[in-house]
Amino acid sequence: MRPEPMDPAVSAVLADYEARAEREQEIWSRRSADENLRRRDEMLLPVGRAAGMLMNLLIKEGEARRILEVGSSYGYSTTWLAEAARTIGGKVISLELQGAKTQYAYTQLERAALADFVEFRVDDALASLRQLPGPFDFVLIDLWKDLYVPVFELLHHKLSPGAIVVADNMLFPEEFRAEARAYRQRVRAAAGMSSVLLAVGNGLEVSRYQ
Repeated sequence: MRPEPMDPAVSAVLADYEARAEREQEIWSRRSADENLRRRDEMLLPVGRAAGMLMNLLIKEGEARRILEVGSSYGYSTTWLAEAARTIGGKVISLELQGAKTQYAYTQLERAALADFVEFRVDDALASLRQLPGPFDFVLIDLWKDLYVPVFELLHHKLSPGAIVVADNMLFPEEFRAEARAYRQRVRAAAGMSSVLLAVGNGLEVSRYQ
């Protein structure tokens, strides 16, 4: 079954994000590792088109209407999630610590006519998760890697039957592989979870709650 063509407004926003990411990658490659670490919050660091398309399809095919994004950043992945939510009548709750990033993301969602399908919560992710009741049908985890396991601990019992949890950056950047490995070990040991590592984008752990 061929996917339907993407709305031109959404396509334009995604193309702008991807052009920005390409420019930033060139800058990243010229700077020192220390400078990149200091300035990483300025960078888009998106999941990439392949990961975005996969998540968009998983949401639509599974009719996962209650969507949670842990780590909005500048809103690239939010756009993919929101487009899927609009198609199936769902809603995205997106958590982000920095209000400036959320404002940027909201502006892009307005351009794509997707703003009505996203609710942003600006706060510490763990604090927000403690307040959210769930259940969630689809979750994307994409924030600082040392928080992946604490995030999953709070999420595990808020998943609906058949829920999908996607964690980004399981393979790249390489400096976070220890944290990625710790997350994979935890999610695979959790009751009711089945999980697989996919070499898509920066590496995705895709887990399903039975």
